[in-house]
This record gives sequence, structure tokens and C-alpha cells, in this order.
Amino acid sequence: MKHQDRSKLIGQMRGSDFLQLDPGQAPHRGRTTWLADRLRSAIADGTLKLGAQLPATRVLAAELSMARGTVADAYQRLTEEGLLRTNQGGGTVVAAAPAIPDAPVTPPDTERGTRLFDISSGMPDLSAFPRAAWLRAERQVLATATSDELGYADPQGAPRLRAALAGWLARSRGVAVAPERVIVTAGVTGALSLLAQVLRDRGITSCAVEDPGAEGNRRILDYWLDKLTPIPVDEHGLDVTTLAASGERAVLVTPAHQFPTGVVLSPQRRRDLHTWADERDGLVIEDDYDSEYRYDRAPVRALHAAAPERVVHVSSLSKVLAPALRMGWMIAPQQLHEELVRKRWATDLGSPALPQLALAELIESGALERHLRSLRLRHRERRDAAVRAITEHLPGCAIEGIAAGLHLVVRIPEGADDAKVAEHARDAGIAVQPLSRHRFEPGPPGLVIGYGPHPSPRLEQAIATLGTLLRQ
Repeated sequence: MKHQDRSKLIGQMRGSDFLQLDPGQAPHRGRTTWLADRLRSAIADGTLKLGAQLPATRVLAAELSMARGTVADAYQRLTEEGLLRTNQGGGTVVAAAPAIPDAPVTPPDTERGTRLFDISSGMPDLSAFPRAAWLRAERQVLATATSDELGYADPQGAPRLRAALAGWLARSRGVAVAPERVIVTAGVTGALSLLAQVLRDRGITSCAVEDPGAEGNRRILDYWLDKLTPIPVDEHGLDVTTLAASGERAVLVTPAHQFPTGVVLSPQRRRDLHTWADERDGLVIEDDYDSEYRYDRAPVRALHAAAPERVVHVSSLSKVLAPALRMGWMIAPQQLHEELVRKRWATDLGSPALPQLALAELIESGALERHLRSLRLRHRERRDAAVRAITEHLPGCAIEGIAAGLHLVVRIPEGADDAKVAEHARDAGIAVQPLSRHRFEPGPPGLVIGYGPHPSPRLEQAIATLGTLLRQ
């Protein structure tokens, strides 16, 4: 066969025998993510076993009619996750299975002995945790940490991390504060627990909360305080008129991306909330939930920026890195700052110093922002896949909260019992949250679906199952 004939045939090749990869299934944009997802799934389900060798990037790129850089980037992504290893002269091989499978499962259901495909929470893709970057940060910290940094840390957090967070918040959230005002906490949960105790010491034993609202936050506040007052949420966010009539002096809100409805607190409601705080000597607790992920809307500044002495800003990097780090922060009005730091000291002397320094290194090096940009692309593709699947398999059901975040809400037909739908889904092997679980008062039924951790094909399959259940 002549050289030009062979070239012509190679140019017509479509697909690879390796994992039966068909480039026709890849989106026009996001081919790197598509290929990385396919490889990761094959490693997770055992198709690619430990030590298995992958094709050379040049070879696989030719077979898939893709740019070699696309394949190399996919390999690099999995190498940073610790799943692949490049040997000197020996090609690229599988180094480990995902520590967090692409299809996360809950522990076995004690009543049924089954394992569930979990779309019940707004988690990120934890398999994408930047393992290599984190290891580099830890090595750098261990090589350079001073004796002071290895001693007892300041209870409000390592100075280096507080400085890094102050810069990060100024760039990303419009929160301009000195590092001395940042208090490092054990995630948002640790911040709310600490704040609730200080408020109780000051005689504030109740708090207003959104309805519907995040069940986890509600449980923490309910543990420390005597009463929680539900305030309705509509398409503009928290109903501030109802808040003003409640007589409460503190309120917890998720203004950037309300959980679970996904609405953004409107500009007018933001102004009304600040007015309420000024007139009632009120305190706004701003859980900056899901602020890192937005796809189809303009950025929204944090509430704290407009009223720093009326707003307690709390957040974490659980949705960017991993909840396992238990790393968050709080910025409080000056009048509360010293009490909060003293309470943190009395509780546990503060967070472990070495992870704080590693996180500071990750922020200072730019690795955190690069990781976040990659996650935004990945999560957007999965959001789009979830919307397509819902449109196909749950026709007529409204979809809300898709402009940002890691979850969406599907409004199911009036009269349906979302708790029963979730129960039937569990019987079918799928964990999904009923919207009613996050309500105080009865309201329209719905399902809360988290799409962040799941490759598109498995997510689409789970939604198809939900559609079958609803039709039944």
C-alpha cells in the first residue's frame, strides 16, 4: 500500500480499540474532561487494573483524531490525581484506583444490605482533588517551616494562611479585610458552632433561618440555640418583610446560591436586609455557599462587603478541595471578634498548623485557582448533562438553581410525595434528597439532585431511573 493511501486510511480512523473509545461521543468543547472521565471510570471499575499500560499519547491521539495535547492533558489530570504514573522510558501506567470512586456510594443500607448511587448532595468531584499539588505544598512546608510555625498556632489561625485567605477573599468575593480579622475554623460547621455559643453568651438564644434551608446548618444551630424561626424563601431569596415581623435579632442566609432552591438574593432584598440589620441591631450570618461555582450569571459580591459590622461572613473550601480538610473561616464584626477567638482557644487551641500552611502554599502558588478553573469546566459539563437528562426523562418538570453551584432542584408534579419518591429511588439503588427534607412548612414537592461527583453517563442513567419511578 502506498504511503499516501495509508495516510488516507489513518485520517479516516474513528475510534480506538482501547476501551472502545469513540470520539463521536465527546462534546465539541471539553474533550479533555470527556477522555479523563472515561479513563477514570475504567480504573474505578477495574477495566484498567493496577499496572496496566496506557497507549502513548501520540498513538491514542491519532486513533481518536484528537490533538496530542488533549490526550496529554487528560493523562496529566489523572497523574495529578494519583491514578496514573509515567515511568522513565516505560510509558504511562495505572498507579492506583480512585480513593473516591466516580460514582460515590453510601455505606450499605442496614435494612436492605444494598449500596446506593448517591446523587443526594451537592458535592464536588472529589476524585479531582489535586493530590500532586497538595503533596508539593506539604513538601514545601516541611522543608521551610520555622520553629515558630511548628509550635502552637495562634488560635485564630496561622498568620500565613490568614494573609493568603485575605487576598483570596478580596480577589474572589470583594471582601476586603486585614488578615487579623480572619478566624480559621473547622469548616462552616465549626464557624456556626462557635458563633452560636458566643451569641448565646450574649443573650441571643434564637435565630431566623431560611425555609427551605440547609438541613445541616439548621441542625448545628438547633443544637446550641433554643429556637429557630423559619423565614420563607421565594424567587428573590429570603423574605425580609417576614424576617422583620419575626422579632429575631440574628438570621442565617445563603445569598450567593441559596440552598436548596438555588436562587440569588436579589439586589433589593440585599438592601432590605442591610436596613433590617441597622434598624433592629440585627446580625446577618452569611454562609457564602457555592459562591465558587457559577456558569450562566454574573458574579455576586458577598454581603459582608457592604456592611462589615453587621455581617458575619463564613465559608470554606470543602466544595473546592475536599470536606475532609475541615478547613473554613469566619470574618465577624469587631465587637464579636475577641470573644470568638477566646472561645476558639478555650475549645481546642485552634486548627492543626501544618494543613493550614499547606493550604496557604496552595493559594500563594496559584495552584488553588488553577484547580478551581478546571473544576468549573468539569462541573458545568455535568450540569448540562443533568439538565439534558431531566428534560428527556422527566418532561414537564421545572428545573431550578442551575446557574451556579453543584446541585439543582427538580419540581415534580403537584400532589406527588417527594419523600415517597426518594424512598422508591432508594429501593432502586439511588439516593436522592426530597425537597421536603429541607422545609419547616409544607410546600411544593421536588427533588434535590447533586451532579458534581458523577460522570455524565452514570448521572444520566440515574435520572432516567427517576423518570421511570415518577411515571409509575
